[in-house]
Amino acid sequence: MSFQAEYLRIVIERLKNVKSLGDKTIKQLSEDDIHWRLNDDSNSIAIIVKHLSGNMISRWSDFLHSDGEKPYRNREQEFSDDLSSKNEIMEVWEKGWNTLFDTLESLKEVDLLKDVYIRGEKHLVIDAIERQVAHYSYHIGQIVYIGKQIKGENWESLSIPKGKSNEFLQEMLKKHQPK
Repeated sequence: MSFQAEYLRIVIERLKNVKSLGDKTIKQLSEDDIHWRLNDDSNSIAIIVKHLSGNMISRWSDFLHSDGEKPYRNREQEFSDDLSSKNEIMEVWEKGWNTLFDTLESLKEVDLLKDVYIRGEKHLVIDAIERQVAHYSYHIGQIVYIGKQIKGENWESLSIPKGKSNEFLQEMLKKHQPK
């Protein structure tokens, strides 16, 4: 497998892991929880989902052939909390992620060094991918943090629970020990 093919495989896997953190957080939350905001200047999880999806659809539709900031995108509207139900939020969420993964899975190794544009600024495809990995991870971190604050002691850990680090390490070492 070439370096470029391995890079695409790894980045898709990493983004699926990032999405999984968001999925597992949203699953723990109620309709009201998803719309909770600390104050008027804060974003709810619903707003973050809407923004992520809007970004993904804009960036990854017609990725190699048109600017990543599509004329039809209304970024400002993404920051209004007008999605009424958890089901609607999940539809928007999945549409964005499906657009991203469909595009990444269609890329060829030779595409990684092509030029694409985002708001008129030229990027190599590999740079555009890395830019979005950072952006999506940032927002998923916000979703997880908000979810954890809302759930408090009822939060179901998405990683190694506090106090279980050594136990987890021992399990991993045993699992990956040569046989």
